[in-house]
Amino acid sequence: MSNVAAAGAVLTLPARRAVTDAVSVVVASGEPVVRLGLRVLCGDFDVVGEASCARDAVREVLLHRPDVLVLDLADSDAVLTELRRSARHVAVLALTSSDDDDSLRAALRSGVRGYLHKDAGRDEIVRAIAGVAAGEMIFGRAAADRLLGLVGRPLSVATTPFPGLTGREREVLNLVAAGLSNQLIARQLRLSPKTVSNHLSAIFAKLRTGSRAEAIVLAREAGLGTMQA
Repeated sequence: MSNVAAAGAVLTLPARRAVTDAVSVVVASGEPVVRLGLRVLCGDFDVVGEASCARDAVREVLLHRPDVLVLDLADSDAVLTELRRSARHVAVLALTSSDDDDSLRAALRSGVRGYLHKDAGRDEIVRAIAGVAAGEMIFGRAAADRLLGLVGRPLSVATTPFPGLTGREREVLNLVAAGLSNQLIARQLRLSPKTVSNHLSAIFAKLRTGSRAEAIVLAREAGLGTMQA
């Protein structure tokens, strides 16, 4: 179940792996002083490359296959689009100067696993790098507050949401948006957990989402997330 920690506002999803070996990192920023600062902050990790533009960021990621890309570029959308095609395994930690809802939605839809404001402190950035490498989703406090606001804001719709989904897939997505775990969804719909997982895989593919949190945001925006829907 998702968890919101008091210090740093961390949303946690099931980890891909435990962080036992050194985490490899590529840092990307158009500002030399920021790249230098990130290298210093990443002293606990293995910085395998750095980039000053989108093209170089993609090249460094494909060359080194790092665990984490720390991304601070104005044209980050180009990087994220390419990485979703060619390096989906890389966890992206986005540093941003924007905390508005539209920027947060765009980041989630792009598949980032971490979203911090650029003025975050060293401990918060180090914690975020380790967290996204372990499979968590990490948000700074302001972004986490906005995300929880989006998830908790049901919107009415006049038409059936997500017509590309089957009726059963829509039921599963509705319960996911309501905050139920896979096991609780299986119990509610009298399905096996494996069947629920299969439905979720199909849902994520059809909605082109990169994470459960992203699917929840889309579902809530479409008015799902109530036990009655």
